[in-house]
Amino acid sequence: MMNQPYKLIFVAFFFLLISCKEEPPLILNEGEMVNEVHKNNIGEILFMNDWIPIDSFSEKDFKNHLVLSNTSNFAFRMFLGKTLTYYLHQLEPDLPVRELCAKGNFQLTFFVDNTEIYKYNLQTGAGSCDYKNSATAYGIPLVNKNNPDHWGRFLWAKFMKKEGGQEALSGNSHQLKIEVRPYIEHNQFKVGEIIAQGEVTLSTAEKEVNEPQIAIQQIQPTDKWELSHAVYDTSIIRQLNKKIAQNYFKDITSVVIIKEGKLLLEQYFNGADRTTLHDTRSVGKTLASTIMGIAIGEGFLKDESQTLADFYDLNTYENYALTKEKVSIKSLLTMSSGIEGSDMNPDSPGNEEKMYPTSDWVKFGLDLPMDNSKTIGNDWDYFTAGAVILGDIINKSVPNGLEKYADAKLFQPLGITNYTWQYTPSNVPNTAGGFQMNSLDNAHYGQLYLNNGVYNEQQLVPASWIKSSLTKQLEIPKMDNEFYGYLLWNKAYNVKNTPYETFYASGNGGNKIMIFKDLNVVVVITATAYGQPYMHLQVDEIMEQYLLPAILRR
Repeated sequence: MMNQPYKLIFVAFFFLLISCKEEPPLILNEGEMVNEVHKNNIGEILFMNDWIPIDSFSEKDFKNHLVLSNTSNFAFRMFLGKTLTYYLHQLEPDLPVRELCAKGNFQLTFFVDNTEIYKYNLQTGAGSCDYKNSATAYGIPLVNKNNPDHWGRFLWAKFMKKEGGQEALSGNSHQLKIEVRPYIEHNQFKVGEIIAQGEVTLSTAEKEVNEPQIAIQQIQPTDKWELSHAVYDTSIIRQLNKKIAQNYFKDITSVVIIKEGKLLLEQYFNGADRTTLHDTRSVGKTLASTIMGIAIGEGFLKDESQTLADFYDLNTYENYALTKEKVSIKSLLTMSSGIEGSDMNPDSPGNEEKMYPTSDWVKFGLDLPMDNSKTIGNDWDYFTAGAVILGDIINKSVPNGLEKYADAKLFQPLGITNYTWQYTPSNVPNTAGGFQMNSLDNAHYGQLYLNNGVYNEQQLVPASWIKSSLTKQLEIPKMDNEFYGYLLWNKAYNVKNTPYETFYASGNGGNKIMIFKDLNVVVVITATAYGQPYMHLQVDEIMEQYLLPAILRR
């Protein structure tokens, strides 16, 4: 009989083998019809104005004409003759099923009035392989007030807000057509024939608004800012206000513009006012960079080339590697630490959603393995835990900790007295985000960068730090001509074929502090569209179609 120690070793080894075992291969499945509606509509896309479960819908639920409003739902059902993997197999017959799933998915093409507007290759990770190898009827929510977590919502938001769909569908009734094909990218990119298509007539219902909602809000007296008398296009701002009142632009709470150091525009919406402390989420990450620059300038830290090994005994954390000791402050500031953490990938071990439930966020970040496919300082990947580690480094390096130091060296000199930190489970101010202050104080913070770190003739942040922060340190992968500085984003908006560059702090919900050095302008937009697929896209539209044209009068 096996004695107990050897039995335990055997059991552990057995489970280790199981855990290391690859997923079993899948057998190609052609799928089957769900019900009579499916059988009668193979290859069809049918549209709905409500979300109806597949086991309770009937043909009477499908609409040929829909009126879209800001409160209506919109979805479609797609009925296929075979599974997606079956169609992918026709394109690449030599690949096993799991590899078909890993390299292919649906291609969707949107037409408005027979003009192609948008073509999108759904990312291969959308949908499990088991589902792709079994499903033949799909339900796709495009607009849903219950906010289901589905790729259809993000697809529709991008089509509407970024690809011209909203403009193409504005006005009278229009014909929307969707075509679906399989695509796969193996040795070459291949697209199959149409496997589903459908059309629907769409009309839009605009919410009626009144003059007070459209009128430009008068700026009340304030000792925070001198008022600007610069001229701007008021008609464009009135159009913007109308769109916000109609909920075309959703959940906007404030818009503030500072031009040449003076307050040009200050407007509040959806119950907010001058005293509202806005939760701007990851805008607060930029504070870690600002305070780090102050601390380095005062000699409490040497410079941004210091590494994790200068502050932590990394041997006491999990997944020790020599490369982890080489992770620098600069690489954390530029989201290029090489640690295996990506907020862009929900399956990443270092995704922020896996950090929040833990009792020690710094330990969570430092326990993560290094990603051997990345080079420290070169490969950008958004990593919230890295901003938390920066806050912890500051907290242990400056007198009296991060909170008191930031108040004495940044907020009090800027005249900012009413603000709120969130805290980590270790009771350290949270530099991942969630910092709250009002819109005019957010504007002061942005103006500090525009003024090269100077406020009231006092150099609060070293000019050299501001310069490094407002430098294109790294290009952001898979983004068109967008870059990253020191916890600041960079892009250009185009107004009548002229680019206007901005560095900006950005947070969930569509919160922005934008610095336009060439225009001598700071723009603050706050919003509460947290987790919505349109949150950043609608801000881009506001900037490119309304605020910049109004300022430039073009």
